Amino acid sequence: MKKNFKKLIALMLIVIGYSCSDYVEILPEGQESSETYFNTKSDYEDALIGVYDLLSTTYLNNILGEIASDNSLCGGDGPTDVLEWQQIDDMIHTADNDALRNIFKWMYAGISRANFIVEFQNKTQFDGKEQLLAENLFLRSYYYFELVKWFGDVPLIVDGRISFDASQSIDRTPKDIIYERLEQDLTDAIENLPWQQAQNGRVTKGAALSLLGKIYLFQGKFPEAATTLDQVINSGQYQLVSDFSTIFLNENENNIESVFEVQYTGFAEGASFGCFPCVEGNVAAGFMGPRFLEGDFSPFASGFSFNPPVEELFNLYTPNDTRRDATILDIEAFVEERPSVEYGIGNPLDFTGYYNKKYIPYTEPILQDPNINHSNNYRAIRYSDVLLMAAEAYSGIDDDRARNYLNLVRARAGLDDLDTSEDLTQAIFKERRLELAGEGHRFFDQVRTGQTNSIPGFTAGKHELFPIPRIEIELAGNRWTQNPGY
Repeated sequence: MKKNFKKLIALMLIVIGYSCSDYVEILPEGQESSETYFNTKSDYEDALIGVYDLLSTTYLNNILGEIASDNSLCGGDGPTDVLEWQQIDDMIHTADNDALRNIFKWMYAGISRANFIVEFQNKTQFDGKEQLLAENLFLRSYYYFELVKWFGDVPLIVDGRISFDASQSIDRTPKDIIYERLEQDLTDAIENLPWQQAQNGRVTKGAALSLLGKIYLFQGKFPEAATTLDQVINSGQYQLVSDFSTIFLNENENNIESVFEVQYTGFAEGASFGCFPCVEGNVAAGFMGPRFLEGDFSPFASGFSFNPPVEELFNLYTPNDTRRDATILDIEAFVEERPSVEYGIGNPLDFTGYYNKKYIPYTEPILQDPNINHSNNYRAIRYSDVLLMAAEAYSGIDDDRARNYLNLVRARAGLDDLDTSEDLTQAIFKERRLELAGEGHRFFDQVRTGQTNSIPGFTAGKHELFPIPRIEIELAGNRWTQNPGY
């Protein structure tokens, strides 16, 4: 898929001639593509590869979703290493934060590519078109959902690309209206998606149902979320991997628990420190590894010690919870078993002795910079996440069913069933933290459930959302009001 995308970009730059504003890709005035593109099925397929490709930039959403939460600290080499990440960790980020602007830009780049297909969706007929358009709608919904999670109200653009003049008159759309559109698009997409795809990473019916269920959950539409997520559970397409410690191994990607997985490769020309949007490999994995210096630390590779889990998270697991040592690498325990290994602590203010083992970099033959091009796929939606979302949705509606879904996840971790005397909803929230730690969901779970008191520096009424990048407000003609508190 990646190799085809490189050819597509060259074709689009030459034939289509579009340029890119900072939040949408715009076709220059007077240049149309109706006669030069979207004339064959392969044109549409290549364009869809371009939409998929922006998923690779969501490594940033993943790592910052943890750093912003109470699960981890920023880490790195020192308190100014990747300053924009440090600011998010300390909750002192502003509208000039470059990392937040990258999330804004990259998600809109994916949306713009999806809208390019939408604009010409009726031009050419071919077999399989309904499924292709359904995959496109899912991807656009995925990018929009990320934007709403981070920024709240954002411009909703759905009919195609826009002219530069039109970009100056677009307002922010209330998130409720965006959610309504995403519900409609995903419902339409579900009808034309298969349960299984021949190619790993392609959108399935299960992925679309799971995303729709999550969007319902974020809005507090619990009956709708429960019904939707049950369709995934009852489909029989997914199972919990019996051994939790194998889920995130590179050799166990796209397993029976994977509902939607972002595909990465370290074996192709990809990102460099001068071009992070060029990613082929998982940049976050390289940033999160320990700073190994000497000795036999195989199969792992050295990294930049970002996103170290905090001791409180490590201690939240019971000793018999099989997820703890598969989620968090205890560097002292690791070195005790391998005395030859030496490592640097990096930022002394953030050193905890723990590292994110789910996305730890592995030694592999990598082209270009081995620090940032790694093959760890991002498990964007796992079946255990679906079970826990369904448990939350059913809590208070059908507690027995909610408890059953929760206990399926607990049993896989080697834990006893939940005692019926315990607070079911709080138990589900705790289980989500333990099950999904290190996967980028924690901050947004805390915000939507009102569990933000444990986030250092968090200010209620402000930090539930991140600021709209200042330059994007200026590029939009200063039409947009900033999020509260910024």
